Amino acid sequence: MIRAVAFDVGETLIRDDRGWGAWADWLGVNRHTMSALVGAVVAQGRDNADALRLVRPGIDIDVERAAMERAGRGEFLDESDLYPDVRPALAALQGAGVRVVVAGNQTAQVGELLRDLDLPVDAVATSGEWGVAKPAEAFFARTVELAGVPAGEVLYVGDHPQNDVVPARAAGLRAAHLRRGPLGHLWADSEDARAADVRVESLTDLVDAVQAL
Repeated sequence: MIRAVAFDVGETLIRDDRGWGAWADWLGVNRHTMSALVGAVVAQGRDNADALRLVRPGIDIDVERAAMERAGRGEFLDESDLYPDVRPALAALQGAGVRVVVAGNQTAQVGELLRDLDLPVDAVATSGEWGVAKPAEAFFARTVELAGVPAGEVLYVGDHPQNDVVPARAAGLRAAHLRRGPLGHLWADSEDARAADVRVESLTDLVDAVQAL
């Protein structure tokens, strides 16, 4: 049975629009260009941060992110960044007695911002806080620790088959592929996505799927 559900962040719980728009403004390109470049690198199976490297070759992303923060244009999240199914689905899972955690490839700052949103979850952690990122096996080992139950009783939910589904299952967790965002749609019918224990169109669908499992 599933006793804990762990959620990815970007394009699973929150929209990435604000973040990519902020990068476009900071690097001096229009937002359509940035969006198109993100789509292009995703279609090639590359790290979506390569979109920034195409705009500014040789960019040090951490240095630029720190400069944005100093300029008052740092990372920010509010209720409008959440997908509308997030709060109801997380609350429903908790109401069903499932432990709910958030663990994604995000900065430590985003971890704080997520906690400030006071989501109906039991714990929040990010790769920036842990010092290890997906798809590393160590990331999923930390996720299991956060979940507090054996790996086989944890369902990891994300939009990226190569970063979420495949490595989660390799680490002994079960996996759900969410058809959401550029990655979720583009790779929805890929072999890696089909390897998921559950494939859903929304987090509302996920609640029923967890109960079925």
